[in-house]
Amino acid sequence: MRGARRPIHAVTTWVKRQPPKVKAFLSVVAGMAALVFLRFIVHDHDNLFVAAEAVHALGISVLIYKLIKERTCAGLSVKSQDLTALFLAARLYCSFVMEYDIHTVLDTATLVTTLWVIYMIRFKLRTSYMEDKDNFAISYVVVPCALLALAVHPSTSHNIFNRICWAFCVYLEAVSVLPQLRLMQNTKIVEPFTAHYVFALGVARFLSCAHWVLQVVDTRGRLLTALGYGLWPSTVLLAEIVQTFILADFCYYYVKSLVGGQLVLRLPSGVV
Repeated sequence: MRGARRPIHAVTTWVKRQPPKVKAFLSVVAGMAALVFLRFIVHDHDNLFVAAEAVHALGISVLIYKLIKERTCAGLSVKSQDLTALFLAARLYCSFVMEYDIHTVLDTATLVTTLWVIYMIRFKLRTSYMEDKDNFAISYVVVPCALLALAVHPSTSHNIFNRICWAFCVYLEAVSVLPQLRLMQNTKIVEPFTAHYVFALGVARFLSCAHWVLQVVDTRGRLLTALGYGLWPSTVLLAEIVQTFILADFCYYYVKSLVGGQLVLRLPSGVV
């Protein structure tokens, strides 16, 4: 086992020594390689979207285990959970009035569990909640997302309110993890269950992004035309990419910590 870890350790050490521009380039290369790999092994790209929601649900399950087993919510941002519940509620509304499918069922299950997590943090386990560290102002993301949704939304035949709501949930999902990242940056130390949860979010965001990117590639851009005209097609694709890169840095340190056999993840300054 140690022999298998040595090459991985050597690679991570080499990457760590590279300047930021090289790290960014390597991240892009790794992301493109992963997309190529997924394109060949996943024939129905809609399965990637289902997998993304399933991984998100798995991450929530890790939180449930943490809250029930350890009886503490230390390290968790209730503000991120609030934003998650908000975009899920908006997406569920759009699903019911625009298209009802398997995603509606998955979103319903995820919303119910997210609301339960919020209840546990705010009431049952409030004494362990790090309120002073969870200091991200959610109005800084909710208001801009709402304004952007008013300006840039789908140009479909649906009701204008439904289209704006759809755009709002897409934009809000992209930045909903920011309060959690701020809290972890404030504490500098991330315990295992919280790290597993955030890593699951990173994987889910990547799979969702891969779903859209591969769909665009396979349709040779026709999917963007099908989404409408104007800025909306490119903006929704950009939102998917942004939410992936927001968590990319954390995922790197998570994998590095896991390979190194460290149970507690320590974040250097400037990661988030």
